[in-house]
Amino acid sequence: MKKKLSEMSLEELWELFPIVLVPHKNIWEQYYQEEKKLLLSYLKDVPLIRLEHIGSTSIPDIYAKDIVDILIEVSDENFAKVIAILKTNNYILMYSENGRAAFNKGYTEEGFASKVYHLHVRHPNDVDELYFRDYLKDNPSIAKDYERLKLSLEPRFRHDRDGYTSAKTDFIKRITARAKATYLHRYN
Repeated sequence: MKKKLSEMSLEELWELFPIVLVPHKNIWEQYYQEEKKLLLSYLKDVPLIRLEHIGSTSIPDIYAKDIVDILIEVSDENFAKVIAILKTNNYILMYSENGRAAFNKGYTEEGFASKVYHLHVRHPNDVDELYFRDYLKDNPSIAKDYERLKLSLEPRFRHDRDGYTSAKTDFIKRITARAKATYLHRYN
């Protein structure tokens, strides 16, 4: 009998769900639109500030993990309500702390499903990912620098998501700061 995901150690989960980068797929935008429609149906009674496709799958022409990231920005007073609704609609809560929550969908005891999503629920103005995304879209050479960094990290961190994320942090922070200076208060 297979272990449930909730019974697996972090090492077992990393083994089952490795870091694998693939060339950009145009279908990712369609996956986002499908999930957005579903999310809006679940959250129809909750006013959202925004719901957007983020992460590397939203950047044209760069390698990415085959996981669609979605940002949900919601007011402080509706944050807990969104968390509760997502939990009752087959999203796995990974963490909720300091005004941030992360959910996964598409992780099974056999590995990744055909469509995989990460939802990032945030309070107002906590949307650095939007600045980063827009800067990479507007600066394809910087997007390619990010791609090269990720491809260089993939073999070393294939079974270490935390290490992979940590190794990208300096680049992401540097580009996000540049993006915020460039776009000023685009998302405030």
